[in-house]
Amino acid sequence: MRRGPQRPEEPYKVNERITAPRVRVVGENIKVDVYPIQQAIRLAQEQGLDLVEISPNADPPVCKVVDYSKFKYEQKKKQKEIKAKTQKVVIKEIRFGPNTEEHDFNFKVKHAENFLKEGSKVKATVTFFGRSIVYKERGEILLLRFAQALEEFGKVEAMPRLEGKRMGMLLMPKVGKK
Repeated sequence: MRRGPQRPEEPYKVNERITAPRVRVVGENIKVDVYPIQQAIRLAQEQGLDLVEISPNADPPVCKVVDYSKFKYEQKKKQKEIKAKTQKVVIKEIRFGPNTEEHDFNFKVKHAENFLKEGSKVKATVTFFGRSIVYKERGEILLLRFAQALEEFGKVEAMPRLEGKRMGMLLMPKVGKK
C-alpha cells in the first residue's frame, strides 16, 4: 500500500481535532467564556472561521475563533521577526607566539580594537610550539597585557586558560561603544 507524501504534524489542533470536552473561547465578536466543545465549534462555523487551540495546557484549554490559514501566516511572520532580531555573535581570533615582538603585538592590538568596535568578540590565543611550553607565564603576561591595552574597547569575558599547547582568553565589546 503506497502512501502520499507525509505532511508535517500541525502545531495547533483545529476544530474536530480538539479533544478537550470544554474549552475557554476567545476571539473577535465572541463572548469570552467556557463552552462545551461542540458549541464552541458551532460558534466558529457560524462566523465562517475555525476554532484553534492556542493554549492546550491551560485548564480548561484556551481556543481562539480565527481563520486558521491567516493565523498560521501570522505565527510564521512572528517567528521570522524573532529570528531576525536575534543577534549573531561573531568571534574573531588573534594568535600570538609566546615571544611576540612589540611591533607585532601593537599591530594585533589595532586589529582587535577594530573587531571590538564592530561588535565582534575577540579570542586571543598564544600557541606554544615545541619546548616553548615551559614559558607559560610569558603567554599569560602577554594575554593580560593584551586585555589591558584593549580595556577601553572591551572587557575580559574569560581569563587566560591553558588548554593543551594553547592558552586562550576571550574579550567582549563594551556596550555602548561603536
